[in-house]
Amino acid sequence: MSEAIESKTAPEPVGHYPHARKVGNLLFLSGVGPRKKGTKVIPGVTLNESGEIESYDIKEQCKSVFENVRVILEESGSSWDELVDVTVFLTNMKDDFKIYNEVYKEYFKDNRPCRTTVEINCLPTPIAIELKCIATIKG
Repeated sequence: MSEAIESKTAPEPVGHYPHARKVGNLLFLSGVGPRKKGTKVIPGVTLNESGEIESYDIKEQCKSVFENVRVILEESGSSWDELVDVTVFLTNMKDDFKIYNEVYKEYFKDNRPCRTTVEINCLPTPIAIELKCIATIKG
């Protein structure tokens, strides 16, 4: 059996999918970006009149996406320390990896889940980072 989880405080999904799904003692998060709930605001991103990225601050996006992941984990009965696998999608590996990796080390200094980082050419909204996570649920 599995149970879909819809967060009350995380940003709304941009498609037809839940924030997470519980299967046994595992929690699978859908892709999570840095947007703020209830808005189209993306921390650290400046868009031009056409809605395309004019400039962005990867550090601010990292912090925001990590906080969005934390909220979904906690609302789902898990926690940051329960993360076991993280897949990170970056749209600009060359320019952003070093900064992202430094922020990642700050947030994951005590819990070090498995991690894969891949570069992709774009994401569904004008963001530079998205996380896909798996965590355990105690109890």
